[in-house]
Amino acid sequence: MLIQSPSAHSSVSIEDAFAYCASITQGHYENFPVASLFLPEEKRPYVQSLYAFARKADDFADEGKLPESERLASLNQWEDQLKQCYDLSPGEITHPVFIALRETVSRLAIPIDPLLQLLLAFKMDVTKHRFSDFDEILHYCRHSANPVGRLVLMIFGYNDEKLFTLSDNICTALQLANFWQDVAIDLQKNRVYIPQSDLLKFAVTEQNLRQRLVDGRFKALLEFEVGRTRELFYRGAELPRLVDKDLRLELKLVWFGGMTILRKIERAGYDVLYRRPSIHALNKFSILFNGLFRNDLSRYKRKPQWDLT
Repeated sequence: MLIQSPSAHSSVSIEDAFAYCASITQGHYENFPVASLFLPEEKRPYVQSLYAFARKADDFADEGKLPESERLASLNQWEDQLKQCYDLSPGEITHPVFIALRETVSRLAIPIDPLLQLLLAFKMDVTKHRFSDFDEILHYCRHSANPVGRLVLMIFGYNDEKLFTLSDNICTALQLANFWQDVAIDLQKNRVYIPQSDLLKFAVTEQNLRQRLVDGRFKALLEFEVGRTRELFYRGAELPRLVDKDLRLELKLVWFGGMTILRKIERAGYDVLYRRPSIHALNKFSILFNGLFRNDLSRYKRKPQWDLT
């Protein structure tokens, strides 16, 4: 499938390109804030350009009615246009996402590697639908989730490895929380992100999942996954207090948003096969309240430490 810009035959200004990315960001529901109004206005377009880049790539990977070869071809074209932003391949940039992205990466000196890692994750979405163990899931998260947090930190001028590591913990936890809330949805796409070794450990089969069997075994399995996901959130909990206030609240909202999903899974009795836990208006108010008035995230409703292995 040939990827074309909505304005492939006309010049697109940088302002129009950023506006296009903003429309993509605002047009998609996410559990967690993306370039929210709490970010400084001058930083918001950069975050939106990165989100639009990833959102469009995700759409290519999820075009389930198309053969794998066509979806991979679309992602490869997307990668070629990314490389044009860094002058690594010839060709004129016409797509508004890449006009905005080129401006973002050039102004902020953002390296290409995190963006390439994201594309690799989307390619994995096309070809890899099962994960043998938790290490394989973590490998996927290192490409699908962790680059996002690092990119946001770079937008705000942070390039410290300690901050990157803390961010990785939060981003991996966010990705895992999304997996556990979307077990039923992913199953419809023939994707199972619960590690096969964990299914075996708790004597849960894929047939049980397809039958929507929410019994003691499945509940114990989800309790286990939620527990070690929460531990990752706590391992990254120090991050917000180590950044300036222009980013601190946004990170706290993301952290509390992820923790809210885990709590809702628990309160639903780990039944994610019949109903998808999601964040509603009252939850958003609570998240904002916690973001504004809680500073020591490491002590927030702390539970016993979980072994991540």
